[in-house]
Amino acid sequence: MTRSSNAHTNKKKQGAMVRFFERSHVGWRKVATGAAALLAVAMGYHVIFGQNGLTAYQQKRQDAQSLEQQMRSLQRENDLLKGHVERLKNDPNAIEHQAREELHYTRPGEVIYTLPASSGAGSEPTSPKR
Repeated sequence: MTRSSNAHTNKKKQGAMVRFFERSHVGWRKVATGAAALLAVAMGYHVIFGQNGLTAYQQKRQDAQSLEQQMRSLQRENDLLKGHVERLKNDPNAIEHQAREELHYTRPGEVIYTLPASSGAGSEPTSPKR
């Protein structure tokens, strides 16, 4: 009986060892799955909120659109100023108009009335220039 009880004890020990390894394998699988999930969440956070993530990309895209709009506006202004310069170079009427606007030049017999810049209630009107 010693021999059969010894074999029976060995089988119990082997069965217990097998169950222990199976349980530990399942435990390690759960730990590995949790670690992989945590890593995936961390990577997702980095992709969205990281230094070069989606939020930074959207901000840079908005900045680029704003700069493009500003560039188009400045290009229109530049084109208008180039046209103005061309008129001043080639058109004597444009030169006269500019001088009359900026320097308040008049032709003989003309009178210029200058209104006050701010509308004050108690201020008196200015006298006409000649």
